[in-house]
Amino acid sequence: MTTNNAPILRSAALQKALALAPVRRSSASAGGATFATSLSAAESSAATRSRPTTPTSGKVLAAIYTTDTARGLPFQSLIESAARKYGIRPALLAALVKQESNFNPNAQSGVGAKGLTQLMDATARGLGVTDSFDPAQSLEGGARFLGGLLKQFKGNESLALAAYNAGPGAVQKYGGIPPYQETQRYVPKVLGYAAQFGRIWAGS
Repeated sequence: MTTNNAPILRSAALQKALALAPVRRSSASAGGATFATSLSAAESSAATRSRPTTPTSGKVLAAIYTTDTARGLPFQSLIESAARKYGIRPALLAALVKQESNFNPNAQSGVGAKGLTQLMDATARGLGVTDSFDPAQSLEGGARFLGGLLKQFKGNESLALAAYNAGPGAVQKYGGIPPYQETQRYVPKVLGYAAQFGRIWAGS
């Protein structure tokens, strides 16, 4: 979960750079466009501009929360839908949400990261999110972001999570999980939650 004393690696400037500027590729990602490049192109596309995500009404949100919590996790159906849309294990996306916001759609960090997936405003705009506090939009944006990082790092969940936390440039610079204390703790925590949540989707 992002806290008020989150280090500069989760600052607004970093996420804006991730959303709007291409990142130099390492040998590990050579041969394909980076996610940042794809995101920048998508942001300017007519399709992205013409199909904003519809906000979730209060009554619908309350019904989803109540039903899904009874099933196993808050927002479980929304997490599952967003994860599968972007090729992510639902348990992994649920774990990221647990770590980022503890399933609180109104969470906000001291540096301005918002919602279930703790998106900065610039990143949210680049992902087509108009309201980061709307659970459906936050999950859509966060899943799109994480799904792009998984593609960039060839399905390596540890590296994708590290890039979500510290930025893909840092992962490429160090050839793996960067030596930042927050990131070093973040990755195993999220993977640990994913292992716990995996039983919810076991056999599905």
